[in-house]
Amino acid sequence: MLNIADTLHLWCREARPFALATVVDVTGSAPLPVGTSVAVDEDGNAVGSISGGCVEGAVYELCRQVLSEQGAPRRAWFGYSDDDAFAVGLTCGGELDVLVQRIDPAVQPHLTDALADVVEGRPAAVAQVVAGPGELIGSTLSVRAADGVTYGTLDGGPTEKLVAEEARASLRAGRTTRVTVGGNGDGCPEPTTVLVHVHASRPRMLIFGAVDFAAALSQAGRFLGYHVTVCDVRPVFATPARFPYADEVVVDWPHRYLSRSAVDSRTVVCVLTHDAKFDIPLLQLALVLPVAYVGAMGSRRTHDERLRLLREQGVTEDRLVRLRSPIGLDLGARTPEETAVSITAEIIAQANQGTGRSLTRITGPIHRPPRSTSQRQARS
Repeated sequence: MLNIADTLHLWCREARPFALATVVDVTGSAPLPVGTSVAVDEDGNAVGSISGGCVEGAVYELCRQVLSEQGAPRRAWFGYSDDDAFAVGLTCGGELDVLVQRIDPAVQPHLTDALADVVEGRPAAVAQVVAGPGELIGSTLSVRAADGVTYGTLDGGPTEKLVAEEARASLRAGRTTRVTVGGNGDGCPEPTTVLVHVHASRPRMLIFGAVDFAAALSQAGRFLGYHVTVCDVRPVFATPARFPYADEVVVDWPHRYLSRSAVDSRTVVCVLTHDAKFDIPLLQLALVLPVAYVGAMGSRRTHDERLRLLREQGVTEDRLVRLRSPIGLDLGARTPEETAVSITAEIIAQANQGTGRSLTRITGPIHRPPRSTSQRQARS
């Protein structure tokens, strides 16, 4: 849904009804993730893509039918077609579970505000019921980070409360999630599955060390959508002119800056100074923080000495195992730009539980189901 937020916001502001087709589950390989949507308005205008082209025609026609009939939401499954390469199917071999529903902005006015937040870059979440009691399918709730209040209505009872809690939790985590609540003695007799679409603030990339490698890494981090900070205690090197792709350049001792920085489970910390007087206090702190990634640059000799010094400072083995050092994947990188690709490749692999190996050398699906879309049962 949020992949086409700009257009949906415009249609909502104009009170223009539209059909929304959303990928609610994926099996095997698929070109686009859960939560991706196509929308079609009453004039036949379409926006978005859910398959990169191979099932768009069928989805478009289904949207037109649902919109004209003004009936209940419909489900459709699209999979691989062996017999006819031009038949409706996914040539990549995966299967898509698609929910198609009619959206009337006048009935769900909270969507307009939630989409406005997304368009203007503010965090927001929209919870969409994709399975469960028939009368709830397609219903939505939204949560705006500005006030944490839930907008919209489901059943006004326990299900609504649990869905609201899950929406807030997903917004805090900054991840789109598929969650099942109810059916386990918590007051909701029937399980209800919701897809929580999340537009989060940009995750942070903290780069310590105002070196040439940091300039290349800040550009790569910006490209990947991170809010990039470069920090160095030396004012002659830590200047905005040297790091035009960084969102901010900070002159401070690395460990002191990190100690007062807001971090979360999506934050990545890249230590490029390879100087013990900076690295040791910085890593000592970074390794106890709930961040996604901590990597440090240096040779294997530097790494061994770094571990020795960290152990002397009382850093335990369960903390040290979190340290990615020498930083990056083995790509044979030499230049700052190549090294930046090596580092960001490792960050991506860790975030998605990838192996970092060549796809030619491994078997199985190319696209793993991301952790953010795995179903989990609500607290009992």
